[in-house]
Amino acid sequence: MPTIEENRRCWHGEYDWSQQGEEWSAAWGGSEAQWWGTLMPRIHAFVPCETILEIAPGFGRWTMYLKELCRKMTLVDLSERCITSCRQRFASSPHLQYFVNDGKSLAMIEDESMDFVFSFDSLVHAEAEVLETYVTQLARKLKPNGVAFIHHSNALRYRKYFAVTTRLPRGRRFLAEKRVILNDCARALNMSAALFEQYCVKAGVQCISQEIINWYDPALIDCISIFTGKDSEWARPNRIVENRSFVQEARNWARVTPLYMRQPFRRPIGNGSV
Repeated sequence: MPTIEENRRCWHGEYDWSQQGEEWSAAWGGSEAQWWGTLMPRIHAFVPCETILEIAPGFGRWTMYLKELCRKMTLVDLSERCITSCRQRFASSPHLQYFVNDGKSLAMIEDESMDFVFSFDSLVHAEAEVLETYVTQLARKLKPNGVAFIHHSNALRYRKYFAVTTRLPRGRRFLAEKRVILNDCARALNMSAALFEQYCVKAGVQCISQEIINWYDPALIDCISIFTGKDSEWARPNRIVENRSFVQEARNWARVTPLYMRQPFRRPIGNGSV
């Protein structure tokens, strides 16, 4: 599983960011389709709001949408390269502030200052210790009615399976994956939905929903967890749903995206005659 240092080395230096992360939205037909078809429906109850914290924004694939939903936004990433790119990309947005952290510290964030915390398609690579540290800190960083939306690994559910398959020689594993072996997608093998809920309990916050999802393969290797304060207006007993259709959701969006997204149009919307 990726350690903090391995993640820093990958995202700060080794990874080719020439597509700014768009390659990970290809299954949806692009980030615009993924945002409006998959993410916004899942967070619409909590935004717009005053303050948003995004953890591990990469090159700002979701920042470009989130920044329009708040008056102040904070970006925190362990990669200086990613933060530098976001500074340049969103230079015209003065309400954004940026921090490079050590992969788990949120000491730069004031207590009780965030209405909404968001992280998607990044912390799936973070080990259980990192998620526990973030949850513990976010319990203090959230406002009384603040909410956190965190996408993380659930691969612990298949740890024994992946422990065997990841030891296969690279060539043999590639051929096997094409036929029968599930892909771990570089998920943290020691993290799960159940552990995340335990971290919430330990931190004194309420996990209110967990959507356990697949990612390319049938295996439910991911989870989207939402938590808030115990006295928050959003607080309720946790609701858990296993969604084995998440991949199909992406495929459906990719099929219809060309009909509805702005990108295929040659001229800007609203600039032509009625």
